[in-house]
Amino acid sequence: MKRREFITLASCAAMRPCAVPAQQSVAPVIGFLHSANPESYAPMTTAFRQGLHETGYVEGQNVVIEYRWADGRLERLPELAAELVRRQVSLIFAGGGSDPPLAVKAATPTIPILFANGTDPVEAGLVASLNRPGANITGITFLNNTLGGKELEVLRQLLPNPAAIAVLLNPKLSTAKSQLGDLQTAARTLNLQIHPLYAGAEPDFDGVFTSLVQLRAGGLVIGADAFFFSQYHELIVLATRNSVPTMYPWREAVLAGGLVSYGASVTNAYHLAGNYAGRILKGDKPADLPVQQSTKTELAINLKVAKALGLEVPPVLLARADEVIE
Repeated sequence: MKRREFITLASCAAMRPCAVPAQQSVAPVIGFLHSANPESYAPMTTAFRQGLHETGYVEGQNVVIEYRWADGRLERLPELAAELVRRQVSLIFAGGGSDPPLAVKAATPTIPILFANGTDPVEAGLVASLNRPGANITGITFLNNTLGGKELEVLRQLLPNPAAIAVLLNPKLSTAKSQLGDLQTAARTLNLQIHPLYAGAEPDFDGVFTSLVQLRAGGLVIGADAFFFSQYHELIVLATRNSVPTMYPWREAVLAGGLVSYGASVTNAYHLAGNYAGRILKGDKPADLPVQQSTKTELAINLKVAKALGLEVPPVLLARADEVIE
């Protein structure tokens, strides 16, 4: 070996890397699109990250998450989805109803899409079937939108002979019509009349409760909707002020001062979605991952609120409750 070559090699050994720098791995990027706001869905976002962590991915270490929140303005979803597609993310998670994943599905036929919502994904046009989703999309369904009949039945047990019950729906939501249909079917069985009321923005709430009092409805069922979830504190204030017995789809509302809730565990669904996200990042194809059904449902009752409303909770209902606030 020539002296000059030896000196060069020795210098390289002392100053690594010398000729060609080692290639650094680039962390995958998850696009996170949601119809609501980050404050109200903080527990669900944490659950998503925990599920992701269980597969070996930690935000800020070996995975990046790009968040896009529509703040209840569903008309923003197509542009927010397009932003994530232009960002060339590795995967897009879409939560808060069927509208976010539908917006993403329209924006890309190639980037893997993952959803978590309470709608029937086949009926909503998200997947071909639960076992074989097909294309580039799969996710978690907790079917909260189909539990309206059960919610009505539970509320009926709490109320002394109501003739009518109102239901609050979001007219902007693609599943509002099917939610109302399920409630009307259940109402006929229970010999109740249903009064549909609509709110697509926070300023609509005052008018809703004014109408509700005028209708003399015995109670109110809040429709399953991410926007309503983000506003449940305001809904509780109005229900308390107007002494309206109200059924919510989320236990969080009962913990915050609502009367009663019956619905799936949204937090559990987001945890499962985080697991699926990790599997997709590791190479699993959405078309090969069956849509998971999160079957965990929760009945929560706030006895303090029931007492304030002059309601007596039947022992059979207390025995069924997963959580009782005293």
